Amino acid sequence: MADMEEHSATASDACTGVDRQDCEVRQILDRVADKWSLLVIALLDEQTLRFTELRRKIDGISQRMLTVTLRQLERDGLVERTVYAVVPPRVDYTLTPLGATLHDPIRALVAWTEAHQNEIAAARAAYDAREATEGLPQA
Repeated sequence: MADMEEHSATASDACTGVDRQDCEVRQILDRVADKWSLLVIALLDEQTLRFTELRRKIDGISQRMLTVTLRQLERDGLVERTVYAVVPPRVDYTLTPLGATLHDPIRALVAWTEAHQNEIAAARAAYDAREATEGLPQA
């Protein structure tokens, strides 16, 4: 919870002196463009998944981070959480109709990344090589 409160305080502080509408847009972009949120939304594309299934499919995410991400997406109306009164408790996550509208933009971003990954890798290698030579003392 401290991370969520810290993130909220940071987002509010960052919006000081900024038009409220611009601030809200920035906060929404922060949420949907977050790497964990993008992965969750992509995985929930046309399917319902349980918490454990999401965690297993998202390499590197902690239980706590997945919980925080799902709560934030639920709060924003992008994910719906359904709890079943069974033992052990079962919780399913699915995209809301609003959340489903993110699929085309996410697919476009993934397609762009796949189409340009070699160019980006080459640019990174060139940058790293320049940094390595510029960082050396001049003879």
